[in-house]
Amino acid sequence: MATRGGTAVAPAWRPVAVVAGLFAALVFPFAGNYGLTADELYFRMLGDDPRWGYFDQPPLAPLLAKAGSVLFGDTVWGIRAPALLCGIAIVVLAALITAELGGGPRAQVLSAAAAGTSGMVLAMSHFLLTNSPDLVAWCAVALFAVRALQRGDGRWWLAAGITCGVATYAKYVVLLLPVTLLVALLVVGPRRELRSPWPWAGAGLTLVISAPNLVYQAVNGWPQLVMARALSDGVWTDGLMFPLDVAILAGPVVAAIMVVGLAGVLRRPRWRPVRALGAAYLLGTALVLAVAPSGIDYTEGYLVPLIAAGCVLVDEWLTQGRKRVPAAVSLFAVFAAVQVVVTLPVLPARVFAQYPASSLTTETIGWEGLVGQVKDAYAALPAGERSRAVVLTRNFGEAGALHWMRDDRPLPRIHSGHNELYFNGPPPDTADVVIAVGVAEDRLAQDFRECTVFARIDNGLDLATTEQGRAISVCRGPKAPWAELWPGYRLIGPY
Repeated sequence: MATRGGTAVAPAWRPVAVVAGLFAALVFPFAGNYGLTADELYFRMLGDDPRWGYFDQPPLAPLLAKAGSVLFGDTVWGIRAPALLCGIAIVVLAALITAELGGGPRAQVLSAAAAGTSGMVLAMSHFLLTNSPDLVAWCAVALFAVRALQRGDGRWWLAAGITCGVATYAKYVVLLLPVTLLVALLVVGPRRELRSPWPWAGAGLTLVISAPNLVYQAVNGWPQLVMARALSDGVWTDGLMFPLDVAILAGPVVAAIMVVGLAGVLRRPRWRPVRALGAAYLLGTALVLAVAPSGIDYTEGYLVPLIAAGCVLVDEWLTQGRKRVPAAVSLFAVFAAVQVVVTLPVLPARVFAQYPASSLTTETIGWEGLVGQVKDAYAALPAGERSRAVVLTRNFGEAGALHWMRDDRPLPRIHSGHNELYFNGPPPDTADVVIAVGVAEDRLAQDFRECTVFARIDNGLDLATTEQGRAISVCRGPKAPWAELWPGYRLIGPY
């Protein structure tokens, strides 16, 4: 495999496969612990009604949730199976990038292990997130770009373009990589790539493949822009905290390897053809800090290729002294174990509730209890009111949990004004009894003639969650037709 830098080596498939297998064995046993996140419950609902897009996101994550439930069972494990497959793909792609940069078998194994034990990959392999397939795409595009630049074979830009086009059905932010990469090529070179037709042909393929997605946005008034404005009103963090956020996202040791890789890509003479990869990361980070300092996950796709480059340099450092290997392995193992405990639901729920280290994991606790309380509220209604009752939830997490766990005891139709669920429409005007879950009590008092709090949501662990302590209310007698009341229950934004 000839390259401009003369560095690429053959992939070490067997040892990398062993690492990928160990990674799967590490993540899969914990996949069913606790429950689903609000996003996963939401994806499961949307997956029952597949479309080209939704108000708040493209269609790929809901489709993956549906595929997982069909192929592997409508369980926590089944819905999360696609996420695990994404994680395995990321581990392998990290090793392939390392091989392309000249890393031998040990460097490739190190790269696969470092990527697999980073906080971001562990999270995306356990939880089914829009980031799960998105990070796979970023890694694949980076691999194809490195091959195009290192090997001098522009045809790899076509593969990059196809991957970007498909990835827009997961998250539009994937387009940040090719845009910053093209600008970086203009700034640091090799500029001859921009005179080649291949990168532009790849960009054309991206536009063609993503066209149905873009058409959906245009026809529906660019809802993603509305969603982006809502997200920009969320919690913002000081840009000075960005390095610490990266260290938390990747893990201290893996973040250090990433920094080494960034420096190597920018300064190493034999990696000059791929210098644009490091410059693209710096440019992308600057853009995110300028526009949305809290959007650290917009830059996480850059990290795995830089980790892969860092592992080449770390491996070279390890070869300079035999005593360095045991010390490095011990340090890596300790931090990897900590990362696993912090990121995955390893501890019993009651122990985790005392030391809640992950906001995503916190989201997965308490849904079964919430559903049980809502079912009790419905069962307590007089028999004559049940046929006229509906459930109204504040957010898609509550709606998704009730939709998923309603089978053993009946519930009336579930409505929510959160994001895409708003467009399912309001309850019928015959619905004059409402079991409101998590809805603001002052809003209910304004819209109904009578409201009483049936219970307060309680996860039984005294764990502070978005739901904990919110009211489950029973309201009667809406003061206006539902078509007039419905806009007041619209909620735009994340869970």
